[in-house]
Amino acid sequence: MKGTLTEKILKRHLVKGDLIPGKEIAIKIDQTLTQDATGTMAYLEFLNFKVDKIKTKLSVSYVDHNTLQSGFENADDHLFLQSVAEKYGIYFSKPGNGICHQVHLERFAKPGDTLIGSDSHTPTAGGIGMIAIGVGGMDVASALVGYPFSFTCPEVIGVQLTGKLKPWSAAKDIILYLLQKLSVKGGVGKTLEYFGEGVLTLSVPERATITNMGAELGATTSIFPSDKITYKFLKSFGRVKDFIELSADKDAEYSKIIKVNLNEIEPLIALPHMPDNVKKVKEVEGVKVNQVIIGSCTNSSYKDLMTAASILKNKKIHKDVSFVVAPGSKTILDALIKNKHLSYFINAGARIIETACGPCIGMGQAPNSKGITLRTFNRNFKGRSGTQDAEVYLVSVETAVAAAIYGKITDPRKLGKYPIIKEPAKMKLDDSLLLKPLSFAKRKNIQIIMGPNIKPLPEDKPLQNKIESKVLAKFGDNITTDDIMPAGAKILPLRSNIPEISKYIFSKLDPEFYKKATEAKGGIIVGGENYGQGSSREHAALVPQYLNIRIVLAKSFARIHKSNLINCGILPLTFINPSDYEKINAGDIIVFNDVISSLNGKKSIIGLVNNNFNIDFSYNLTDTEIKILLAGGKINYIKSNL
Repeated sequence: MKGTLTEKILKRHLVKGDLIPGKEIAIKIDQTLTQDATGTMAYLEFLNFKVDKIKTKLSVSYVDHNTLQSGFENADDHLFLQSVAEKYGIYFSKPGNGICHQVHLERFAKPGDTLIGSDSHTPTAGGIGMIAIGVGGMDVASALVGYPFSFTCPEVIGVQLTGKLKPWSAAKDIILYLLQKLSVKGGVGKTLEYFGEGVLTLSVPERATITNMGAELGATTSIFPSDKITYKFLKSFGRVKDFIELSADKDAEYSKIIKVNLNEIEPLIALPHMPDNVKKVKEVEGVKVNQVIIGSCTNSSYKDLMTAASILKNKKIHKDVSFVVAPGSKTILDALIKNKHLSYFINAGARIIETACGPCIGMGQAPNSKGITLRTFNRNFKGRSGTQDAEVYLVSVETAVAAAIYGKITDPRKLGKYPIIKEPAKMKLDDSLLLKPLSFAKRKNIQIIMGPNIKPLPEDKPLQNKIESKVLAKFGDNITTDDIMPAGAKILPLRSNIPEISKYIFSKLDPEFYKKATEAKGGIIVGGENYGQGSSREHAALVPQYLNIRIVLAKSFARIHKSNLINCGILPLTFINPSDYEKINAGDIIVFNDVISSLNGKKSIIGLVNNNFNIDFSYNLTDTEIKILLAGGKINYIKSNL
């Protein structure tokens, strides 16, 4: 990675290891972010360390996921989060202030700094020139107390952009093109670094759309240089002091270079039920559409919404389409009100909803049964919309608006002249929903507020040398954290109550799983390739920990979920011979002997299946990860090292 932008930033923050892809490194973290669906547990974990202030340069607690307050649970979590923020010097973004990644890009993301967030789309900030990585809540809690972030040094892939997008092609189409080319596993263990003349044709929000959906590639992170386009964006938010120019050297060494000619990018669409199931829009034209939604952390910027509003001026939404718009931040919503473009949406027949994640995580706006919904979101996993048999398509804002007008999937190039959007030289800011950190003196009297739905964390238990358990369930490839621990309006309010939310584990795939796990007092989970892809939700590991599941077997693991399992003291093992996956079935009893001695000796771990035959497993763990597992989890490990 010599001379790459990734190397330059990592080198400046390196506290352990060498920048060799595949090797363990640890870096100093400048900033953290959390959102309310993951933040409550992250701050419960943080409180375990009993410190009086945070050790990062800046940290922000956002409320943007669980804003549908159908009961007391979400509101109680918000009070807890606000009290922790006030107690420890953390910015607090109240409900209605906006989606964490959009607000962070506007107000806090800083070129050259490092950021980790308890949300998988934290790499959005890579669009401004940060090393920004999605992690589990425990890793954020650790950074808050000054502990370096340990991870495997990524391989750096260069993405060379040439040319310029043609009218009606968008940044969303660039990342959909890469997903089509590389697949949802194509970025695992890698950073995608964008360079080339085409970079200067993309605004910061467009770059952020691309880095945001790098998460769908499984990438550790994605990053753009910080240049005159970055300067212009920061200046519009009154943040010139945060600008520094950053780019890779001209002779930077990438492990591989992917060339993308922007002139050749056409409007694309991801078909159900994977972000990499991509085709050209013109290939699927004519499919009747029931719902269209514009928003999410991927496509809710000022440019996105102004483009949509300009197209819709003096037009009407098709009578059979429910059209929903969710602005990315209060700042953007205010701007659209002041320039009267919000009225274009309303007059066209749009429903304007809160500046929050909402429908992206199944929190409202679920489509009709067997409905076809086009969304400018980043994920279209089965059931994620809140309707199990709905078909979710991922598209650009331009393609979404075309479908809303015509009532069917339509190539947006049929809409005529493309609107030219001029970004404001200065965005007017209103911090009525953004609370700044209190002075240290004022923090002393703040009391932490914990409602009755907030329950203690599962207890860390040291790893045993012998583990004998039943296989509770066996799943296939690309199991998502949505599959493991579903979201939605019914389940999300239970995120701070592990005993209650555990009853919904695998509820979409195996409704009897919770019963089997409690009756067996633990067990083993078996998965295929890319197990745990998608959201960073730590609950997909916290709940198995609570249910005394100590081992997960898979052909391969998604990065964040693997880290979350380790942080919860759960051993992630991979089949040395992938064909051995076929030899194990639900109900089998597997005995693992010499687990601790094998980990200490860096030897493979052997599982005896049904007292009949052995299977060898590998684990690809760093030295630090092994120590965390031996301690029973990251809380125990860090407590012993602080």
